[in-house]
Amino acid sequence: MKRGRKNSETNNNSSEEEVGGESKKQKITDEESTEISLSPDWGNLLPDIILQVFQYLSLLDRAHASQVCRRWNQVFHMPDLWRCFEFELNQPATSYLRATHPELINQIIKRHSNHLQYVSFKVDSSKESAEAACDILSQLVNCSLKTLGLISTARPSFMDLPKSHFISALTVVFVNSKSLSSLKIDDTPVDDPSLKVLVANNSDTLKLLKMSSCPHVSPAGILCVADHCHGLRELALNYHLLSDELLLALSSEKHVRLEHLRIDVVSENPGQTHFHTIQKSSWDAFIKHSPKVNLVMYFFLYEEEFDPFFRYETPVTHLYFGRSVSKDVLGRVGMTCPRLVELVVCANGLRPLDEELIRIAERCKNLSAIGLGECEVSCSAFVEFVKMCGGRLSQLSIMEEVLIPDQKYSLEQIHWEVSKHLGRVWFPDMMPTW
Repeated sequence: MKRGRKNSETNNNSSEEEVGGESKKQKITDEESTEISLSPDWGNLLPDIILQVFQYLSLLDRAHASQVCRRWNQVFHMPDLWRCFEFELNQPATSYLRATHPELINQIIKRHSNHLQYVSFKVDSSKESAEAACDILSQLVNCSLKTLGLISTARPSFMDLPKSHFISALTVVFVNSKSLSSLKIDDTPVDDPSLKVLVANNSDTLKLLKMSSCPHVSPAGILCVADHCHGLRELALNYHLLSDELLLALSSEKHVRLEHLRIDVVSENPGQTHFHTIQKSSWDAFIKHSPKVNLVMYFFLYEEEFDPFFRYETPVTHLYFGRSVSKDVLGRVGMTCPRLVELVVCANGLRPLDEELIRIAERCKNLSAIGLGECEVSCSAFVEFVKMCGGRLSQLSIMEEVLIPDQKYSLEQIHWEVSKHLGRVWFPDMMPTW
């Protein structure tokens, strides 16, 4: 009986161990299944979620991700990912910049050209890259672009192309895009007839036009744009295209208020370029119509060519002198530019600009940014200038070599004095920051 009882106990213990072992195995299996169920199923994510993730990836990473599974590849080709695209066209022999792969370009043309809306081209200085850009433009017959930018990263290579070839490619976009709102075509051979095509198809939607250094456009060509594109808000052009008629057209009741007007005043041949004068009445009408416009002027002139400018009040707000400018011209700026907000003088000479700076501080009450390069200003006059402008000077970029120590201030003292009047710590620049 004892032996039977012992055997039964042994059998009971073994049964309990088996049950316990099975429960442990079941527990481990349940935990494993729980881990598997909690791990994300990347292949079955919702397309909208994958789309949002793809929008944060570079084009190359996006292409690699599209090879993970069929669903990801389908998302890779969704129209939302191809509305905005930048073609980078560079020749390996002449540029270190990355280029868009030709196979990808072919795929975009075949599968996504009708999805493109915001397109830009970055080309290097080679003629081959500019030709490649034109070839792509000429194939965009099934798309309606909203923005187009042609950007030369170095020398303006589009100017090396035959004008007819460039115009033919650009006209394809102008004709097929019925809602073009932004166009940047600086340094290109665009001409008056092509602008007429632009106006005929996009006059109701065009809001921004940048076309500096376009030698084949005449004042009549840009006037045609202003006469018909009444929604134009931003415009950039060379001074030779600016006219009294253009300012009056931009001031008409039909035209919206212009927000930004950039004018490049450039001279390539010293003494051989004639600059016309804009009437004060035209400027007055323009500012009356668009009182908050930013009028930006870049000057790349020689000293003897400044005679037509700043003879009467000019409504410029941002003024940049890329070459040496005389004391006389800067003195006239102080007298005739009451709306001035920003002033940059890259070079002046060896005569101190003390009186000119004081005059600018007195009369330009909106001045908030100034940069001085190869100029000379006494420390006392500079401190007085800062004191008059006060805390409204949000940007003060002055090379250390500009400041001339005098009896009142040394270079060590001027740092503290200027900081006191600005209300923040200030030091002279060791190199230009503008």
